[in-house]
Amino acid sequence: MFRISPVSTSAWNQLAVRALAYAAAGWLFYRLLKRIKRFSRPFFSPSRHIRRIPKASLILGSLKDLHKMEDSSIHEKWVRDYGGIFRMKLFLNVEFIMPLDTRALNHILTHSTEYPKLEDSLEGLKRLLGAGVLVTEGEKHRQQRRVMNPSFGLPSIRSLTPRMFEKTIQLRDIWLQQTEVEGGPVRIDVLSWLGRTTLDIIGLAGFNYEFNALNINEKPNELNEAFSTIFNIESGITFLAVLQELIPVLRKLPTEKRRTMDAAMRTMRRVGTKLIEERKKLFINEKGALAGASDDEQYKDLLSALVKANLDPSIPESQRMTDEEVLSQIPTFLVAGHETSSTQLTWTLFALAQHPGIQHRLREELLGVPTDTPTMDDIQALPYLDAVLREALRLHPAVPLTSRRAAKDDIIPLAEPIVDRSGQKTNEVRVGEGDLFFISITAVNRMTTLWGADADEFNPDRWNSLPETATSIPSVFANVLSFLAGSRSCIGYRFAVVEMKVILFALIRAFEFELAIPAEEFTKRSMVVTRPYLKSEKSGRAQMPLFVRPVRL
Repeated sequence: MFRISPVSTSAWNQLAVRALAYAAAGWLFYRLLKRIKRFSRPFFSPSRHIRRIPKASLILGSLKDLHKMEDSSIHEKWVRDYGGIFRMKLFLNVEFIMPLDTRALNHILTHSTEYPKLEDSLEGLKRLLGAGVLVTEGEKHRQQRRVMNPSFGLPSIRSLTPRMFEKTIQLRDIWLQQTEVEGGPVRIDVLSWLGRTTLDIIGLAGFNYEFNALNINEKPNELNEAFSTIFNIESGITFLAVLQELIPVLRKLPTEKRRTMDAAMRTMRRVGTKLIEERKKLFINEKGALAGASDDEQYKDLLSALVKANLDPSIPESQRMTDEEVLSQIPTFLVAGHETSSTQLTWTLFALAQHPGIQHRLREELLGVPTDTPTMDDIQALPYLDAVLREALRLHPAVPLTSRRAAKDDIIPLAEPIVDRSGQKTNEVRVGEGDLFFISITAVNRMTTLWGADADEFNPDRWNSLPETATSIPSVFANVLSFLAGSRSCIGYRFAVVEMKVILFALIRAFEFELAIPAEEFTKRSMVVTRPYLKSEKSGRAQMPLFVRPVRL
């Protein structure tokens, strides 16, 4: 029998160590080259002819100004001084192009192949969500959307509306019980409770799964715990975290955090696989053909609709989603259908608490409906509810920004001419492959040149007669940029709109909302979504305390 001597084993170990060292060095060199290319690109790109705003800080650039996008005077000044598209330096001197011109925005957002999302911003999401519709690009993204579109159509959402009401009424009754115990108004962190509600709704409407997030006295079930672990685990900047970004193989190191995350991911995969297999068995008969629609109410959910659509014989095998891709949509549903909706609703209640007259007028409209659980079509037919939600989406978008990268050299048309660095007027700008774009949803939604002099005010009546300039904003809903536009727009925006209207309908009919803390004591912080924080608290916990009292008839 052939045996490896101790000497050859030692030599093999040394060779393996060297190979790993060379691989690590090669990867570091590759990453360094990418960084150098990113820093040097602005000097050679055709976009260098676009004027650049002065950077406020050597390290942070104009990053601090971007956190003040709700102050319309900042971006209005930039537009006055530099036009509707300009360059800016951000963190560590990385340069971005910021388009505020509506024609430029439309060009970028409706040409998703030429302007994909940034790879760096997708990498972390891919590790958490897999190859879901939020992170895929190109033909794979288009293929997934084609299969998923029917799941988010109005017929599907119409059938899910009762499930939205089921969980919303559960929240309403919990708050009513709290006010009865206190005998008056109760201070409630509405952000936390709305997060529980939207999680329960997406669990039930998304894949007929009970998270029981509203049942605070019960132990969370395993998928609830796994989801909370994955998306709430500490993610501070450490030396190891930096190394893991530079050398991805280090992400496999068996740290305690890694083991906890892996266990949660295994739970999500196991439960998700079971949910998908149940639906495949339901929809495929003994002969392997697609069975007819089930009348069973428990299978009228987004995942069931997706699995059924993916099995449709009219879809070529090559165009269907793999089981792995279908599985990736479960955490995608959870992220997209939970966090953004609850945060957006929180800011809507905040605005209504600041404007009791608007809140009263909305309540009068809602109390005119003779049932606690109207249909989707009844909800959609309420004009002032629609105007209030549109205005909240405009003034307080939950997602404040997005970014893009030019995949090739291009010419971007402009609605209004700008003056370039040479002093020449131009109706278009040239950009180069690799140029980065920073799109401020908040800034576009608050520009006085688009919305009028009261753009910073909460005024639902503006939707009775929208300025013509606002109609030029690229959008899939209400001429606001909050759901974006083009093929990368939010696929579930119809679901989100109906869900938010259902929750507002039930809560505004039942309660009056007042500020528990002066509005100026709140501040906004943005990671993926913009959450409210108290300036006076150092805990770093997002919260929105409001006084909640039953409606006084």
